[in-house]
Amino acid sequence: MTAPTELSTAVETYWASAEARDWTGFAAVLADDVFYDLPQTRERVRGKEAYVRFNREYPGDWHLRIQRIVAGSDQVVTWIHCTVGLDEMYAVTFFTGDEEGRIATVTDFWPEAYEPPPGREHLVERY
Repeated sequence: MTAPTELSTAVETYWASAEARDWTGFAAVLADDVFYDLPQTRERVRGKEAYVRFNREYPGDWHLRIQRIVAGSDQVVTWIHCTVGLDEMYAVTFFTGDEEGRIATVTDFWPEAYEPPPGREHLVERY
């Protein structure tokens, strides 16, 4: 087993701080020029101050739980479970870091659940 990279440690702190609404801890793991990209809504946020505010002001009583972290030397990918009230969602997030191990880019994908096409019921197990 390899030791966690600085970036993977930063990402774990990022999610724990977001869940705890610890915006000081959240900001501490971000590069000053962090870049956030949300392709599904075509939104981008540039800079630490704006990105912390974007998260701090996000509406609803949301909660996060890490399902899986995959870490390489220069990129970390997480799969998270999120609840907002009774709604449940999953997200996949890609992170890159800067030279100091802080989070430099964040790209979020929040796929919508959908019903599968008919005709494969005999091949799958639904949950």
